[in-house]
Amino acid sequence: MVPVYLAILLLLKGMKSLATLVRPFAQLLPDWVPAEDLLSLLLVVAICIVIGACVSTRAGQGVRNRIEKAVFERIPGYSLFRSLAHQMAGQSGERTWKAALFQSDEALIPAFIIEELDDGRYTVFVPSIPTPFAGAVYVLDRQRVHPLDVPFTDAVKVVSRWGSGAKDLVAAMEKNAQQFSQTPTSG
Repeated sequence: MVPVYLAILLLLKGMKSLATLVRPFAQLLPDWVPAEDLLSLLLVVAICIVIGACVSTRAGQGVRNRIEKAVFERIPGYSLFRSLAHQMAGQSGERTWKAALFQSDEALIPAFIIEELDDGRYTVFVPSIPTPFAGAVYVLDRQRVHPLDVPFTDAVKVVSRWGSGAKDLVAAMEKNAQQFSQTPTSG
């Protein structure tokens, strides 16, 4: 929802900025036509199409990458949210936040593995319910974290739906445990 909301806000801001530019043309149309808004919208869409066409070229991608490195990557959290957005859209093979279940003293808690430390422990993000992008970060022993072989989006859905669907996460954990116990050990 957030990207849609931000896109609409940006679209409206762009239309408002272009309103003075299109006002002389809008006066040529009948009064019953919301000409200023319509022409502003069409101009914003045309600009977006031109920018999209330019960015799809090799030179445009180079410019986009330079702007992204020089400006956007200096914004705290930008790289993380870009990576998450790509992961949610299925456009990334990257596993920035791997779904997991954290075993507390009382229960299994949906979580995401952020990174694995050199000593084998995990940095784990435990989201607040129902907001998957707010929560707490823990550094936990490997034995308390159960990585899951489920898509990132499935784990986010469980969190945002107040835990509905957690049975699938538990089933994935039990399947992993069963496969691990059936793996022959050499010795």
